Amino acid sequence: MPVRDPGARSRAIANRLLDLALPASCAGCHREGRPLCGTCRPSLDVRLNRPPGTPLGLPSDVPAPLLQLEWCAPYEGAVRHALRQLKYGGERRLIGPLGQALAARWRVAGAGGNLVVPVPVHASRARERGFDQAELLAEAAAANLGLPMLRAVQRDRATVAQFQLNRGARWVNVRGAFRVRVAVASQVEGRWAILIDDVVTTGSTLAECATVLMSAGAAGVSALTVARER
Repeated sequence: MPVRDPGARSRAIANRLLDLALPASCAGCHREGRPLCGTCRPSLDVRLNRPPGTPLGLPSDVPAPLLQLEWCAPYEGAVRHALRQLKYGGERRLIGPLGQALAARWRVAGAGGNLVVPVPVHASRARERGFDQAELLAEAAAANLGLPMLRAVQRDRATVAQFQLNRGARWVNVRGAFRVRVAVASQVEGRWAILIDDVVTTGSTLAECATVLMSAGAAGVSALTVARER
């Protein structure tokens, strides 16, 4: 059963009012009109028709226990600008095209999955920004895919921003930082979760979230992000 968000309608109304009061400008080229213009929007879909998984003969870089890791585009250019504008500039009108891109990539490359789960920021970070970007992305992707979205994972410990750390330190940084929320743990059992986040680098955060979901009885966990940073 889909998990309804009573605030979704309010956010949609607020976004429409914002469009009227302050027209959007493209995060990629700053052209007024849309949050991502027709020229910059295709940068989200550069991997759309690429086959899923790791090419034959190459070692897999999907961290256990994830079954699959997919992303829409490299973390560069208009995609990077869009994600930074969302996270640090509060431009929520970008959620629409970003959520559509996530859903489009999953339709092409996803194998299974019947529950969308956001990778949460810490409560203090959400209060500071006024929103959790992964939650909004998960909500949009789930709506486009016709799947339920569940805030199943909670971040109990504020961690250092991953981009400030080297690859090895990122795994230590997130170890033990997440847990499955007791109130919804029963809704995780036997489900195949699709974790949603904005950017992946090493996959350490996604792997840690997958670990707690598997411990709570999930049948499997895959991951999908807007971008990947190498």
